[in-house]
Amino acid sequence: MTRAPVLISTRTDLTPQEELYESAQKIREARYQELIDVMVSKTPREFEKLVVLLLQKMGYGGEITQSGMLTPYRNDGGVDGIIKEDVLGFGRIYIQAKRYAPENSVGRPEVQTFVGALAVAQSSKGVFITTSSFSKGAREYAASLNQNPTLILIDGQKLAEYLYEYGVGMQVEHTIQIKKLDSEFWDAMDNEPG
Repeated sequence: MTRAPVLISTRTDLTPQEELYESAQKIREARYQELIDVMVSKTPREFEKLVVLLLQKMGYGGEITQSGMLTPYRNDGGVDGIIKEDVLGFGRIYIQAKRYAPENSVGRPEVQTFVGALAVAQSSKGVFITTSSFSKGAREYAASLNQNPTLILIDGQKLAEYLYEYGVGMQVEHTIQIKKLDSEFWDAMDNEPG
């Protein structure tokens, strides 16, 4: 895995705080690419486990024990994972996960197949996640469903952002605290006259 170089801004019109935020954003973007690269290097089954774990970390399934499950690897009926939204399992989110190289986008036929699997499962909620991207036709088809069923498409870039944000497969490397004056503290003190 190759790390993308992190470029530090040489702009002089930025405040030190703005430079820090700009640098942090560049580091995040480099990490997003690293995440995509490492996901593509894993097996499809490990990728399926990863997306179920991510959705649980995002709060889907709530406090339900074992809310996320993988379907059998073969003959899965077009569904790779399921998140139970409630204890009895009335509400379910169905997941399709495609670990593709960045140059291989997910097309409309694959999205339509997943929507068909949702219909068979009598589900109104689905999430299609890929490490690559969705074709224009796939995105237009998903938008044309008008939330019937509700279908969320998550491409590789958005997936990397979610993994980073929710700390899945990530660890804090360094924390920087930036402090400002506590105006209430200082305003409570008497000022020197004059």
